[in-house]
Amino acid sequence: MDIFEKIRTNRGALGMYQKESHGYFTFPKLVGDISPRMKFMGREVLTWSLNNYLGLASHPEVIKADSEAAKKYGMAYPMGARMMSGQTEMHEKFERMAAEFVSKEDAYLLNYGYQGMVSIIDALVDRRDIIVYDSESHACIMDGLRLHMGKRYVFPHNDMENFEKQLQRATKLTEKTGGGILVITEGVFGMAGDLGSLDKITALKKKYSFRLLVDDAHGFGTMGVTGAGTGEHFGVQDEIDVYFATFAKSMAGIGGFVASTQDVVNFLRYNLRSQIYAKSLPMAMTIGAIKRLEMLKSMPELKEKLWTIVNALQSGLREAGINLGNTESPVTPVFLKGGIPEASQVTHDLRKNYNIFCSIVVYPVVPRDVIMLRLIPTTMHSLEDVEYTVKAFKEIKEKLDAGFYPKEIADFTK
Repeated sequence: MDIFEKIRTNRGALGMYQKESHGYFTFPKLVGDISPRMKFMGREVLTWSLNNYLGLASHPEVIKADSEAAKKYGMAYPMGARMMSGQTEMHEKFERMAAEFVSKEDAYLLNYGYQGMVSIIDALVDRRDIIVYDSESHACIMDGLRLHMGKRYVFPHNDMENFEKQLQRATKLTEKTGGGILVITEGVFGMAGDLGSLDKITALKKKYSFRLLVDDAHGFGTMGVTGAGTGEHFGVQDEIDVYFATFAKSMAGIGGFVASTQDVVNFLRYNLRSQIYAKSLPMAMTIGAIKRLEMLKSMPELKEKLWTIVNALQSGLREAGINLGNTESPVTPVFLKGGIPEASQVTHDLRKNYNIFCSIVVYPVVPRDVIMLRLIPTTMHSLEDVEYTVKAFKEIKEKLDAGFYPKEIADFTK
């Protein structure tokens, strides 16, 4: 079959409703300053769909740092990859700051988080090594796993009994291959908001020999006393061997970093293909990252305000009888009963009649009979926003339970 013909007849799991969803449910355009209130299709909406946990995206100090750095350096400097011609003192300064903040010996600044994680996995293991990973791992982890030429074992999400069984299998196999074991999980799972069982995983280090890689994209800046992440939250930061965080969430930017021992970070500097063969993070973004990290460290009130909003929203929704699953983080999933038709009708009702914009998640990401609406609270939201949203979701659930919504997928893109 011709490749293009295959594409015409098979849009993929997420693209099968492209005609009805594009521009409305998928690829929507939010217009205006980054804030809890933006415009969608000409209407002002209360948005709960931006990974701007600490409100740094539109903070005056951040905008000033970004604009002044861009004015001075433009978006091209430094030219080239870090190894060849893209190294600067500012890149090194951020790395020292990040390593200190997450209590590691060294850190390496990455131009992108997603590609960085793919390359980290690829670099850390060879065909003799075994990977053991959580089934709910992010797509960047899964893509990294695809590059691994050796064996890998998956354990059901946060199932510690099964995790230990996989460790036993991996241990037996390494006795034959002569390799090691890399365990991969997340600090905060970004879809459902629950935490990786870092305390229980690290406790098994006393019994088994393995190294632990943690993707803490949603935990960095939101979890722990200082915001240093989910390892700090559990008191096991020292037991995390390789710590990864992205700027796309709390830091409201582009890029990321990986932190570990000096030996491991130096190894990664010379072996991460996504960095060796790609352009260095532009100076303006690097200086912006330094400013964001300085504010994250020196302004604990940002995280305190975030958690005030998180606790009010989640307790209010739970009191209204709404299922939030097992979230222990700012990520707030709302689980409702219904299929894709009901999901489209519910989301449309929220956007058109309640002026609330949040992300919709349906099959195949969640089971066929589940609707998940994901809310992301931020420091910029108010308690009034929370009160209004709780009331709206309570009414939506009552309508859904009463069979109010037609079981058909309407085309709301027109």
